[in-house]
Amino acid sequence: MPDTPYTPKGPARADARRAGRGEGHDSRSAERRRDAATIARLKAELAAQAALIASQGVSLAHSRKIFDRASVAARLGVWECSLPDVQLQWTDVVYDLFDLPRGSALDRAEIVKCYPAESRKALETMRSRAIEERSGFTLDAEITTFAGRSRWIRITATVECEEGVPVRIFGMKQDITEEKSQSDRMRHLAEFDAMTGLANRGRFQARLAHTDEGRPLGALLLIDLDGFKAVNDTFGHVVGDECLKTAAQRLADVCGEADLVARVGGDEFAVLLGAHLDRGAVSGLARRIIEAMGKPVAAGGQSLKLGASVGIAFAIKGAPCDLFLQADTALYAAKAAGRNTFRIFKTEAGVKGRSAAA
Repeated sequence: MPDTPYTPKGPARADARRAGRGEGHDSRSAERRRDAATIARLKAELAAQAALIASQGVSLAHSRKIFDRASVAARLGVWECSLPDVQLQWTDVVYDLFDLPRGSALDRAEIVKCYPAESRKALETMRSRAIEERSGFTLDAEITTFAGRSRWIRITATVECEEGVPVRIFGMKQDITEEKSQSDRMRHLAEFDAMTGLANRGRFQARLAHTDEGRPLGALLLIDLDGFKAVNDTFGHVVGDECLKTAAQRLADVCGEADLVARVGGDEFAVLLGAHLDRGAVSGLARRIIEAMGKPVAAGGQSLKLGASVGIAFAIKGAPCDLFLQADTALYAAKAAGRNTFRIFKTEAGVKGRSAAA
């Protein structure tokens, strides 16, 4: 009898079918759970990324706000100029520096007119060199804004290249008007006498020490006020100071063509003259100085009488200290001759070589 395959019948076969269906259902459920977990994980990652981006956006906005505030406080703006079409872009502060409405159209040809000739020449020279050399520069320049105000700005610039070709120049512009003003005040205090407004001894000595640097000197005049000590001792320092101020003003008025007029001591002044004045012109100036100083001075309710003795030395080859010593020697000769006169130092004749007195 041939073998016949056995097929379960009844409940056993039904159970087998149900078991097969259960395994497939479990597999699909597991797959759905895995998909759900993946989706949940991806959603969490997306949410975390979104939160990070939002946080970075807030941080960036905060940083931008700080930068904008610092930029305004420092009067510092950013600019750029594309090359070669020369299209400008400015931040708000740069518009403010030039007194232009923010966001208005920019024409470089008009903007450079804000720079006086000297500043404009320096800017164009340094800009051209920077583009040619693929480098940068820093320049302090004066401008007159579109509202007519005078300002000083500090320009920094860097040239950006692509494949060795300059494509733009950019940098910063900062208002340094106050800094420049303070620097000028400090330099003025360092170089000028606070009481009289004339150059002080330091500036005089610096000029005397650089006589060979393009501006040769012709002569040095040393002036000493006659009778000043008696006025100062009798009427006090306040009246004495008024006398010094008046004398300084008269000296500055008379010596308009001088290279430098300075106060070099308590009641002693110095005048440096250029080489274009001859001996006769220098002697004539000395006479006018003595005449001006001899006029009465109104100070402290008094009409006071002063005078002036003048020593002159003409510049020849030698050290600057030699010129000062020669003029000082001539000054003492003028005082010895009775004051209110002048003497010229003569090398061959010592201090006795006398010029016509005023």
